[in-house]
Amino acid sequence: MNVLFAASECVPFIKTGGLGDVVGALPKALQKENVKVSVVLPKYQDMNPDDVNKMTYVNYIYVPVGWRNQYCGLFTMEVEGIQYYFLDNEYYFKRPGCYGYGDDGERFAFFSRAVLEVLPHLKDKPDVIHCHDWQTGPISVLLQAHYRWQSFYQNIRTVFTIHNLRYQGVFPKSVLGDLLSLDYSYFYKDGLEFYDNVSYLKAGLAYSNKITTVSKTYAYEIQMPYYGENLDGFLRWNSEKLHGIINGIDRELYNPATDQHLFSTFHNVLGKPLNKAGLQEYLHLPVNPDVPLIAMITRLTGQKGIDLVLRVFHEILNLGVQFVVLGTGDHNDEEAFRQFAAHYPNSVSANIFFDDGLARKIYAGSDLFLMPSSFEPCGIGQLLAMRYGSLPVVRETGGLSDTVQSYNEFTDEGNGFSFTNYNAHDMLYTIERALYFYREHRSKWDKLVDRSMGLDFGWEKSAKEYKVLYDSIIDK
Repeated sequence: MNVLFAASECVPFIKTGGLGDVVGALPKALQKENVKVSVVLPKYQDMNPDDVNKMTYVNYIYVPVGWRNQYCGLFTMEVEGIQYYFLDNEYYFKRPGCYGYGDDGERFAFFSRAVLEVLPHLKDKPDVIHCHDWQTGPISVLLQAHYRWQSFYQNIRTVFTIHNLRYQGVFPKSVLGDLLSLDYSYFYKDGLEFYDNVSYLKAGLAYSNKITTVSKTYAYEIQMPYYGENLDGFLRWNSEKLHGIINGIDRELYNPATDQHLFSTFHNVLGKPLNKAGLQEYLHLPVNPDVPLIAMITRLTGQKGIDLVLRVFHEILNLGVQFVVLGTGDHNDEEAFRQFAAHYPNSVSANIFFDDGLARKIYAGSDLFLMPSSFEPCGIGQLLAMRYGSLPVVRETGGLSDTVQSYNEFTDEGNGFSFTNYNAHDMLYTIERALYFYREHRSKWDKLVDRSMGLDFGWEKSAKEYKVLYDSIIDK
């Protein structure tokens, strides 16, 4: 079986969030299930020059984008048995970053059409094109509209994965003909129409053979109005083809026993103190093993529960803790954490940037990892935190519900701490509860840390589920 991943980012080449991690790690796990995976990406300006120099030129074609015919260069490289393809057009992709431009509708219309146009030039013809997020949403409808009559394309199936329903790629309805070369028969409530605009994400939902999202709970939640981003009815209507498959992490890449970014590699809770002391010193906080260290590594946006944290931040510090934040986002939230760090220099470290090496040091050196999201399709942070022995405090939503079981001291079950309502004082109470075990029942705490580090959140189980899904649509 041959599967082609079509995505707008992929570790190690380009990453802005969790999508890049998934597209980087899942193909490796699928290879172990005898699924041959290739990946196709835009050739961005921000890619590492060393990677660009390793690419081999394959061919060039011209891609129809509405009335235009645009150049597309095809480059390739193989890494660990996976063939990666890069689509080159400097007009669209020779610019900083990946998204956020006024012509994103045209850029990813080009990319989606180019993916289909280059298929005959790839090493392996795919049985399934696995599309990821709105940037590749048009692929399924373009395949149906423009290519099904060609024998080469007739048996190719598509899967579309929602990584975050909030980001939908909504553009004026003029893109229908101007960029996608589609007539108005596709502009209706069960097609691309979305409040008198065109939604690229909805195109993927409507025309793919199967839809997946990145946790079972999120697959259920998005069929309800609160989480459904105005697509809950459409998703309920298509619920038979919607599946939730939890994300994993690359356990080889993120391994505290071998991670050279850490102050000291370790296998269990006994290795935490050296990393905590190293982190406190590195961040110019008082080195004290008895002060609980709470961490957040996150985008500073409303989705991530930053408003809850800021509302009770003084109360959190009054619990006698140190607090470390790493990430960027909303300007007001960035400034709030900077001011807290200035006001509490011995308790707060605000790192308003992102650095992967520092992130790993924080996972390894912190005691608690705070992730009070208003919604969370899957979440990678809580999985990495547990891998490095930082116990998560999460709100029960999406993938956080699927991966964090709140500790029950009576049955000695669980791997973290959680709260149900999106409420700042519920979060504060849960932090207090966690700190009680840290301070008063250290043997239970250490046992909980070792348990969380021993959990397997790798990709193996999820890869098997994806293989079953692929098998169910091939030759149908």
